[in-house]
Amino acid sequence: MIILQVSALILGTALIGITLLSAVKTLVLPRSAPDKIFSGVFRGIRWFFDLLVSQSKDYTKRDRVMAYFAPVSLFMLLPVWMILLTLGFTAVFWVLDNVPVYQAFRISTSSLLTLGYASQESLVSTVLEFSAATFGLMLIALLIAYLPSMYSAFSRREAAVKLLEVRAGNPPSAEEMIARYNRIHGLEQLGEQWATWELWFTELEESHTSLSALVFFRSPQPGHSWVTTAITILDAAALTLAAIETPPDARAALCIRAGYLALRGIGESFRLPYPIDPHYPDDPISVSWEEFNSALDALEEIGVPLKDDRQHAYQDFAGWRVNYDRLIPGLVELTMAPAAPWTGERAYR
Repeated sequence: MIILQVSALILGTALIGITLLSAVKTLVLPRSAPDKIFSGVFRGIRWFFDLLVSQSKDYTKRDRVMAYFAPVSLFMLLPVWMILLTLGFTAVFWVLDNVPVYQAFRISTSSLLTLGYASQESLVSTVLEFSAATFGLMLIALLIAYLPSMYSAFSRREAAVKLLEVRAGNPPSAEEMIARYNRIHGLEQLGEQWATWELWFTELEESHTSLSALVFFRSPQPGHSWVTTAITILDAAALTLAAIETPPDARAALCIRAGYLALRGIGESFRLPYPIDPHYPDDPISVSWEEFNSALDALEEIGVPLKDDRQHAYQDFAGWRVNYDRLIPGLVELTMAPAAPWTGERAYR
């Protein structure tokens, strides 16, 4: 009996500690930190949502259903944490207060939810009850404080995603973005855009690694996605540097570097595979020469000045694209992003 009580005390205390650490990692820690409880909740609910949309071929319908995935998963985190804390405190109350398991469960639940309908008149029990009540209130308060920060980052992200539709169409494409700038603004204005999007990528990495749930929050419109937006900007910058006859602009190169570092940081949070130090042609890219050449033909038709050596331009483009190409299929599948040019294979499961 003593061995059973000691084991229960250790397991209960460990469960309380693991649950509180999970909440700290998810709601407080300003960096990416893998957490099995967070991952387990999101994986389980994602499986259920994948089952719901598995028979639908209409992307708009799937998107409408999947829009609830991230909010529901985040909503379910609090009950899961509370259940785990209840089980942990039940074990502790059972051992230290020497009460039946059912009574220990009543005291634990009453304390965590601050209901006060069950308690014991002892110093140990009083300390445990106040501790449980404090932890319960802290979890609720932290989650309430977490939501405004996340929705603020979501709003800033989506403002840029919506803005890209004006400049690159829907679905967005690097070819269309360059064509519109050539036709409306002038290619010399692209330099300002690279600086703006460099800052967007920097904030994207910070927000989507410290607020991991934000990765799964979908855009208000079905055709929009932060993933396709990021790919479009990176491809447009790479295409400009590689094939467009304009003065070299360091801001485009910095934008690409900020972009692929951001995608790598997010990918590492979800353990997406990618080559650490890729080089073309040892590491091929998913955009073929035919696709690249077709895009240049379309740009040439509307008067965009191009470099003469297209083969060399493709090699330069591939040298930039190889830094983020392997991450694209994983991010597209992870977020169920909409179809867009040059997004690679869209294997949906």
